[in-house]
Amino acid sequence: MNKERYLETLKELLSIDSATGQYHEVQDYLLKQFKDLCYEPETLHKGGVIVCIGGEGNPLCITAHADTLGFMVRHINDDGTIKVINVGGIYAYNCEQENVRIHTREKGIVTGTVRRKISSVHVAPEGKWDEIPDFEKNVIVCVDADVKNAEDVRALGIEVGDYINLDTRFDYQNGYIKSRFLDDKAMVAIMIEALRTMKEEGVTPGRKVYLHIPMYEEIGHGGSFIPEDTKDFIAMDIACTGPEQTSHEKKVSIFCKDSRFPYHADIINEMIVDSKAAGVDYVCDILTPHYGTDADPALVAGYDIRHGAFGPGILSSHGYERTHIEGIENTYKLFVQLVS
Repeated sequence: MNKERYLETLKELLSIDSATGQYHEVQDYLLKQFKDLCYEPETLHKGGVIVCIGGEGNPLCITAHADTLGFMVRHINDDGTIKVINVGGIYAYNCEQENVRIHTREKGIVTGTVRRKISSVHVAPEGKWDEIPDFEKNVIVCVDADVKNAEDVRALGIEVGDYINLDTRFDYQNGYIKSRFLDDKAMVAIMIEALRTMKEEGVTPGRKVYLHIPMYEEIGHGGSFIPEDTKDFIAMDIACTGPEQTSHEKKVSIFCKDSRFPYHADIINEMIVDSKAAGVDYVCDILTPHYGTDADPALVAGYDIRHGAFGPGILSSHGYERTHIEGIENTYKLFVQLVS
């Protein structure tokens, strides 16, 4: 894997705001990447990209989603602050004090910050600072403008339903990649880097392979539509680290079960064989109780498929996430082995 090129692609992807439903810009970016490599990508009517990268027989579809977490404007308060509602599984205590971009419909981007209603420790009444940050109760967005009331905010073009995106704070130090939304743009960047290398080396997939980049994974229906001839459907997504998890930032995890279903036993065993054949540093893990991938809704939608999932270990999922370049490389190697 060309690490430098991979990291540049990842930074480009992370710089594009794409909270679930806000897909046009990232979709255009992906279409250009695939077309530049001489593929013929297609888009879904609801948003999303599917591209066949060649091969014949026994079609495999691998997915990695491009949507991220974010907010919408829920209400503009009388004092000129903004009440927000989450898009996807993001919580106030994981984004307090973060800078944001508010995408207005007609007047461009307005910046701001996620803050508590009482944002200074020094003037907080006794016990107030000990309260858990909560969007309904005590956390708001303050815009970077001289606003004193709701009318001032609306004059900036801000209205209910506008998307609000968090700064990613991408950083790369000593092999560690830190950023919001490595879930799942780190996997999308793996797809792009693998395709570049396959083109350079003249590698053709050993079976028919689709790459599917949904835009609705974070709210549960990204994988609800897949190519009709798909036989195996594998999600490439983050593996969450934790006290009872085997997932590790320097390794790729093969998922055995998530909060909804066990993954297909034959797919699990085949990925283990593939990992050993490619010299991949892997572990098997169970991700529960609050985890699922786009492979799950494909089953619920009624597709007759075998499903699986794999991905690198990620610290602090749905927060300020971290992984290691070795975990990315191991995931890359397993991806290449699956499509070769």
